[in-house]
Parts: sequence; C-alpha cells; structure tokens
Amino acid sequence: MQPLPPRSVAVVLGTRPELVKLTDLVRLLGPAAHLVHTGQHYDEELSGRFLTELGLPEPTFLTGVGGRPRAVQISAALAQLDALFTAEPPLAVVVQGDTNAALAGALAANARGIPLVHVEAGLRSHDRAMPEEHNRVLIDRVADVLCAATEDNRANLLAEGVADARIAVTGNTVVEAVRNQLPGERERAALLARQGLVADGYVLATVHRPENTDSAEALRAILRELGALATADRPVVLPLHPRTRARVEAAGLTDLLAPLTVTAPLGYSEFLALARHSALLVSDSGGIQEECTVLGRPLVVVRRSTERPEAMADFADLVEPGAAIGAAARRRLASGAQELERLAALPSPFGDGLASDRIVALLTAIGAPAELAAAA
Repeated sequence: MQPLPPRSVAVVLGTRPELVKLTDLVRLLGPAAHLVHTGQHYDEELSGRFLTELGLPEPTFLTGVGGRPRAVQISAALAQLDALFTAEPPLAVVVQGDTNAALAGALAANARGIPLVHVEAGLRSHDRAMPEEHNRVLIDRVADVLCAATEDNRANLLAEGVADARIAVTGNTVVEAVRNQLPGERERAALLARQGLVADGYVLATVHRPENTDSAEALRAILRELGALATADRPVVLPLHPRTRARVEAAGLTDLLAPLTVTAPLGYSEFLALARHSALLVSDSGGIQEECTVLGRPLVVVRRSTERPEAMADFADLVEPGAAIGAAARRRLASGAQELERLAALPSPFGDGLASDRIVALLTAIGAPAELAAAA
C-alpha cells in the first residue's frame, strides 16, 4: 500500500496520558499525522514538557477548553474541530481512551462522515458515576474501527452489539510507550542516586482523580495511609500534581504531607524510572494499572472501580480510600524480592508492544480507497 498523504490522519487528544499512549503511533504515521491538541490539560510545566520529551510535532491547539466544565469542554472542542475538519478534511480521525477530548473528536468525525478509529476501545468499569465510562461507551458506538487492547475488551464490545468486523484486537499502545520511554539501566541508577533512593526500597504514590481529591475525607484517608507506610528506610515518594496540592491546601491537610517525600510532577521517563525500581506503587491512575504490568511492579489501586481488570489477576489490588490501602500495601511489601521476581517474569496482559504498528496498518487500509480514487 502507498503511504498516507501528509496531514491526512487527524490525531485528536487533550491530556498527558493520551500524548504518551499515542506517541509511537504518531511517529509511525510520520508526515501523515496531524496532531490536534484540545487543551483539555495544558500547562507548560506538564503538557509542554511532555510534548518536548516525547519528541512530538507541534500540534494544532484549540482554545477555551482547559479548566472548563465537562459539557463546555466538549462543546467548545467540538465546534473548533468541526471547523478544522471542514477546512482540512482528514481521511481518518484517531482518538484514544475516554477523555472529553476523545469524545469531542469522535463526535466531530461522526458529524462529518469521517472514518473514526478508537484506540483502547471496549474498556468498561460498569460504574456510571465515572464520566469516563459514559465517554468511552459513546465513542465506541460511533467508531468505525475499534482497536481493543485485549480479548476481554473485545468481548465487552460484542456483548453490547458491536459488529465483530469493526473490532480489531491490537494490544495496548502503553506497552511500546513504556518500553521506548523507560531510561536505560545506568540512567535509572543515576536518577535514584540523585533522589537519594535505593532500588526496591521505597514506595511511589500518585493521587489525582477527582473522586479522591475533591473529597476532603477521601484525600485525608489516603494521605494518612501513605504517611503510615513511610519509614526511615522505606520512604513514600509522592510527586504532587498541582491540582492535588491545591486540594490538600484547601482542605487544610498540608501537615499530612510531612511524613512523605513530596516532589514536583515528574516527566514520563523519570516517572517510569522510579516506578521500575519501587517496592510498591500506590495510585488512582488508570495508566499506571497498565504500566505496572510492563514494569513488573505491584500496585495498590485506590479507586471505587476499574476498567482494567486484566491487571488485577497478578499485579494489582483494588481498594477504596481508608485502612484497606495500608492492609493491601503491607501484604504486597511483605512478599519481598521473591514476589518482585515473579511479577517481573510475567508477560503484560496488555499485549506484545506492536499495537501501534497494527493500528497504522488499519489506518493505511482506510486511506487506500481514497488514494486509489485519486489516482484513477
């Protein structure tokens, strides 16, 4: 097949996890990729640094989206995307996951009759309290090609009546993202030395989800449990997201940070390096549930529900804020080096690291009819 024309695939995203997971796909597409950033999450310290670190091309930026309520984010992005797709119609639109940016991209593509490819289709938490659950279900209904990461994701889609012909089990692009962005052994050792950390001798934690940060009670419970895990020879490292820091201060919980080793937000490669050598991860992140399976590290997931049950079989435990965090963490930590070796030897349930290649092949097949018509 002929390569896709320049800027013929609109890759719509708006958050840092999407940047990470779509990096290899954008690189493989090369000039064919037109990166569109809605600005759902944009600040120079985090998103700007991610764009630079990941070596991504300068995106087309939308305006007036970040920091707005969900409905306003989606409608503001949708209006601008519709104008963009009218002025410069792509052969296909790619969205990833379940963000407001992804839903806006999906609706804009659908409205203009542009083939839509949904990367990471079929995830389900079955928790209607999660805005992301509504987003991912809606995107899957209008997508033309649904790239399911696992057979379980494919089964979810089939159970909802999605035609099998629209589904491709590609694996999850997170696998190649982690492998390609994880620093080498020498660089990781230097990073640990700079941070004063010993391999397998610390806990790495993150907290950012609204269900945990917008509730002072939940945030207090999480910080107390993390503080209780910290010891002189096993620090708990907490890279603190600006939004979480603001919530901590607003709730009057700053004193609960004292037992923790609080750092500024980390770049993706730096975070992976610290995660790779942690004795345990504690997080409410969706992406870390996948990343831990590539890194071979145990994880305590602090959430009501998860859309990634594949990680729960060996690598992760799902708990709600409170004493269950400490109980699960101590149980994992007590397993020691033998458990770390066992996890490191297991394959990730999220694929073989070739998801981006498979998705590019699907996109090339979508673009082929247009190319043939143009050549006729």
